[in-house]
Amino acid sequence: MNTFIYMVRHGDSPKEGNERTRVLTEKGKLDAEKITGVLKDEGINAVISSPFTRSILTVEPLAKHIGQEVLVIEELKERIFSSKDKRMSDKELLPLLEKSYLDPNFSLVGGESNTVCQKRAVKVLKELLTTYRGQKVVIGTHGAVMTLMMGYYDINYDLAFLHSTSKPDIYRMVFNDQELVGINRLWDK
Repeated sequence: MNTFIYMVRHGDSPKEGNERTRVLTEKGKLDAEKITGVLKDEGINAVISSPFTRSILTVEPLAKHIGQEVLVIEELKERIFSSKDKRMSDKELLPLLEKSYLDPNFSLVGGESNTVCQKRAVKVLKELLTTYRGQKVVIGTHGAVMTLMMGYYDINYDLAFLHSTSKPDIYRMVFNDQELVGINRLWDK
């Protein structure tokens, strides 16, 4: 019996602001509606999200469309890169990502490593695969944590993959119990 996990990377959000509370730009809001169009006929059973506002807002239109509430799970939050709540610039973030993929245990003071982030997020994913066995679940997520969850099951989902993703993006992961049997991209940039 297959379980389907739809990883939905959040839409475009402002380049500045608090990591937890940044919202979507107008483009991000329009793309959230497009995501609903892509997934509305998939037979989704549950919509789950990171606690970060931009992720919730990306999957909320779909949840409303199918008559569901978004279930927020704290451990699905984006990787914590530093102790600051402010968004890091791409200039700061890109070298940090490079170093993190060369050394999965690397982290800044107050931040978490790829290893720690992957462990917390995959634990939740495994629980969801048990709880929603045989069902279809959407997860509102972020680029780094999504890549780390997918990379746990298939090492081809690495830094190069992360750089190839868009905001938003959608990947359907198919599991037979806890074993990944396939991944398909559903978002057409």
